[in-house]
Amino acid sequence: MSDKDLMDQEEIYSKVLRAGRRTYFFDVRSTKAGDYYLTVTESKKFTHDDGSFHYKKHKIYLYKEDFDAFRENIIEMMDYIIKEKGTEVISERHQKDFKKEEEENKASENGSPTENFTDVDFDDI
Repeated sequence: MSDKDLMDQEEIYSKVLRAGRRTYFFDVRSTKAGDYYLTVTESKKFTHDDGSFHYKKHKIYLYKEDFDAFRENIIEMMDYIIKEKGTEVISERHQKDFKKEEEENKASENGSPTENFTDVDFDDI
């Protein structure tokens, strides 16, 4: 049996979640013994200056004997985050005008932009 046939045999059910530069793959696979397990893969796209790109992938294998504990922990962690920080995304990367806000913050830290401005009269030129 070829590697492709083995991969086709293992993949039972899949879902994809696209989230910005990240894509999450949820795959139900089959063990050699015919039991099922879950893989969760995070794939993140990185673009180089020349326009080429590559992906970095991270994978978690989750087996049935760990489902209950995993589910309890993930729900507890997500509930904690929502309770402490709410549902609004406050990460700078997710702000549409992040660079603009960053520049404004630097300007306010260094004084207003007009404080560092030298007034030039065009009659002097």
